[in-house]
Amino acid sequence: MIRSAQHSAPLAAMLCLTVALAGCQRLGYGSRSAPLPATPTAPVASQSLEPLQPLDPAYGQPGTGVDGAPLGDPGTQVAGVDPTAGASGAPPAGAREIGRSDMLGGWSLASGSDNCKLFMTLTTWSGGYRANSRGCASPQMQTISAWDLQGKQVLLKDNAGTTVAELYATGAESFSGRTTSGAPVQVFR
Repeated sequence: MIRSAQHSAPLAAMLCLTVALAGCQRLGYGSRSAPLPATPTAPVASQSLEPLQPLDPAYGQPGTGVDGAPLGDPGTQVAGVDPTAGASGAPPAGAREIGRSDMLGGWSLASGSDNCKLFMTLTTWSGGYRANSRGCASPQMQTISAWDLQGKQVLLKDNAGTTVAELYATGAESFSGRTTSGAPVQVFR
């Protein structure tokens, strides 16, 4: 009996090794797997190419809206924020009422050539509540670490509590304003 136990251990090891190697061949890890056949291509029917129709001359011209009407017309509505509105303390006409919970979560932030993300929470932080920006190229936008709500105005602040940008709600989930250097900034979802 001692003799058969000595022979069964190597036999069991050899059997396990054979099963493991056979599994590798079945899964395509071996060198015997055949390549997939090439997919046949269908010829493309030849079509005559015609020149594109020219655009309406009024479309896309500076000083015109999408409908072609001049931007200065009383019927044309243009969203914007007066950069001096924050300085006088009065919100711009049409600024919406907002609450702290309206600001929570992730936002897209655009200022100049910057397009990045802004995240706001209700965690207390210097100068208001915790915020952070991700992927901003502008050093000014990279410093955002807090936000605060003062009436209809949203203030974005750096870690020292200094205001970086002032925003007002221009839509249900969009805010427009200016940075302290005067550059336009938009925050939206």
